[in-house]
Amino acid sequence: MLMAIYANLRRIRPDQVNLTATRSLWHWHRQHLPRSIYGQHVYKLGARLYVQAPEARPMPDDRSPPGLQPQPLQKRDQSQQTAQCRDQSQQTESLHINLSSHSIRQSTEKELKEQESRSQNKGSTSSNMSSGVEIPYPIDWIFPRLRNPSTLWFITSQVVITLVGLISKIILVLMNKTKVHNKERLMKAVAKRPKGIPLVTVSNHYSCFDDPGIWGILPIRYACNTFRIRWSMAAHDICFTKKMHAMFFMYGKCIPVVRGHGVYQEAINLCIEKCALGHWVHIFPEGKVNMEKEDLRLKWGVGRIIYESPRMPIIVPLWHEGMDNVLPNVEPYKLHWGKKVTINIGEPLDLNAFVQDLKDKRVPEPVARKLITDKIQDAFRALRSETERLHGERA
Repeated sequence: MLMAIYANLRRIRPDQVNLTATRSLWHWHRQHLPRSIYGQHVYKLGARLYVQAPEARPMPDDRSPPGLQPQPLQKRDQSQQTAQCRDQSQQTESLHINLSSHSIRQSTEKELKEQESRSQNKGSTSSNMSSGVEIPYPIDWIFPRLRNPSTLWFITSQVVITLVGLISKIILVLMNKTKVHNKERLMKAVAKRPKGIPLVTVSNHYSCFDDPGIWGILPIRYACNTFRIRWSMAAHDICFTKKMHAMFFMYGKCIPVVRGHGVYQEAINLCIEKCALGHWVHIFPEGKVNMEKEDLRLKWGVGRIIYESPRMPIIVPLWHEGMDNVLPNVEPYKLHWGKKVTINIGEPLDLNAFVQDLKDKRVPEPVARKLITDKIQDAFRALRSETERLHGERA
């Protein structure tokens, strides 16, 4: 009997089994499932709903992009349901079996790649729309080069840094009347800090010539040395609008920052990485050229850099007056000479115990970086009053 069953099974062809299975699925489909989905008979085979992981930072603040802002509970539930329905429909389209021709057909690899690319394009478009920030020139390619500079990168950077350093020194020291107060504080932090300890300098931002102009006060061996000069953040929509501009500022050790993308963007991450390597990072915490010279609330990116730095950096605040006379913020944007410039280097801020106490008490990071930024804001206000007085006495 077993031999007879075995002989009958051997006579069954695989295509007959497939046809039988297909007809069985088709019959069950007509009885239990809707007749058509977008004009086709579609089945989901093992499709799992993709649930996006929660944000790494569950407590966004008002400096984060709009996409990370907390929403009202009702709106958030509706948006989550809409996102789940959209994900389910996309997965249904990508994992389907078309039975209209009585044959099982799985999506080809080419189709899946096309669908994936379309979804990525939609995601990037919606991200830009939600942030409301236009990026005129792609800057993603810059960050890998800044993270892992090659030998050619260092050679080109040295040429650019030397050229810019000499021009800054000529304009600031020879063409204008610049007076620096407490210069030894900056020199000690730049040249004599312990190996591996990062340096973070913060200053006001009154002119587009502030950086690199203010570094003209340094000796040539530092102002023209790509291994000793600062890393600085520069606005993406001003300095990185074309490839040639992007290349120049990249070799000038400028990091493109997208204003409006919050404190968790790539520029802030890269600054933290440079601090971990013991480098010098300069920050304009006002976040823009303060043409009206208002008492602006500082951006919290500087607080995050200090809080998340693996080694506590030396923090040196400085304030300057008169740079907006050297390069005014009105057309035709020409450099002037014979102007008074006053630069005042503040006392280094010792925030080691303060930051460590925040970490020991497990203070939420948004609160911690806000408190750190407030410390810098207090130092700024005192330094501003002193510098304005010193600048006025030169009249």
